[in-house]
Amino acid sequence: MPRRPLQTAAAALVGLGLVVLPATAASAHVRVIPETTAAGAWTVLTFRVPNEKDAATTTNVVIDLPTDTPLSHVGTRPVPGWTAEVQTGKLPEPVDVEGATITEAPLHVVFTASPDAAIGAGQFQEFELQVGPLPAAGTELLLPAHQTYSDGTVVDWDEPTTGSEEPESPAPELTITAAEGDAHHASAPAASESSSDAGLWFGVGGLVLGAAALVVALVTGRRRQVQP
Repeated sequence: MPRRPLQTAAAALVGLGLVVLPATAASAHVRVIPETTAAGAWTVLTFRVPNEKDAATTTNVVIDLPTDTPLSHVGTRPVPGWTAEVQTGKLPEPVDVEGATITEAPLHVVFTASPDAAIGAGQFQEFELQVGPLPAAGTELLLPAHQTYSDGTVVDWDEPTTGSEEPESPAPELTITAAEGDAHHASAPAASESSSDAGLWFGVGGLVLGAAALVVALVTGRRRQVQP
């Protein structure tokens, strides 16, 4: 009997794998998801940190805060098994913020895990910061992250993204949008990311179901052909 239908189905499943794998790899970066990006607003920044090693755990995460557009307030949300420390220090240069000259500001946030709370292989953890007020619309906030593993390896997520090509170790970043008058734009980054993620998984689900249905139909048809 001809085997072309089964080979076609197998090719479809291989093609499906090629669709899924790049999406999985892209999600492995440390990312920041803002609750809002409106200028002058207060927001919650969620840093999603995946563990990328099979033989080591993530024990420490450091977030670098901007110094050219400093954030006057940074608060942390407790994570079970982790300690959080906001480190404040002198800015490289004084910065004028709404008529006030700022010489000191939060510079880093350090998250440290207890031994039983470290991020294991195939796991991720989310760390939330309440920050504000956000700087002027159009400001690019670069928030480098430094991920330390139990084997001593440190991964620096600190490369800015320029153009359409993503660097090897992209830094978490966000763009500040217009304030109250354009409030519907303020939540666009978070909303578009959620929609994008949902659309991706719905699309992947549809491809999986379609490929499975194709295989079942072809196998059933073959069985009918060999029946006397």
